[in-house]
Amino acid sequence: MNTFWLKIAGAVIGIVVIVVLIGMFTSNSAPQPEQPEKTFYDQAREDKEKFLAEPQAVESPEQQQVPEQNQAIEDKAQAEETVAEPERPAPKPVAAPPKPKVLYFKPLSEMDKIEAERFLSPAVTGRSLGRLRTGFKLMMDACRQVIEKWPDSWYAYRAKQMIIDMPERYRERYKVTEEELDLSMFYKQRPGTKPYTEEELPK
Repeated sequence: MNTFWLKIAGAVIGIVVIVVLIGMFTSNSAPQPEQPEKTFYDQAREDKEKFLAEPQAVESPEQQQVPEQNQAIEDKAQAEETVAEPERPAPKPVAAPPKPKVLYFKPLSEMDKIEAERFLSPAVTGRSLGRLRTGFKLMMDACRQVIEKWPDSWYAYRAKQMIIDMPERYRERYKVTEEELDLSMFYKQRPGTKPYTEEELPK
């Protein structure tokens, strides 16, 4: 009788050992190190870089044409000097870098810029604080002031971007309108506006 229970206990221990060994040999992949979570300060810094970085003015068409004309003259001169050479295989096409977006904004006077920045900076701070589940009221109030006072400016574009990036569940709370979510006007030339480029920033 005693040997029967000893056999059962030995079999159970053997099964446990086999299961442990199988687990050790099948888990060859090393555990992945966890990505450190972004702190509030990291997120606030990213918000400032994204929403307070000003766009670059696009050169006028005259400035862009001069280098092209010079290049065409140089190409023609080289073609005339070159003696017929044996044909070489065409080089493989290289993918062109993505073109930056062209946006159209109405330039502001220095006084208007200073005042618009006074509203946009707290809007960015309000956006960062809103992520701590305190709500986006500070951001919304500042963004609406910017959109109302300088609707064709770069500052209004950034304010609308912040409203669009706000979690959808807050849109009803703050009664966000379709006009506040619409960026299409900034992609078209309008009276008094100038073209600017905006580099895509990492998300």
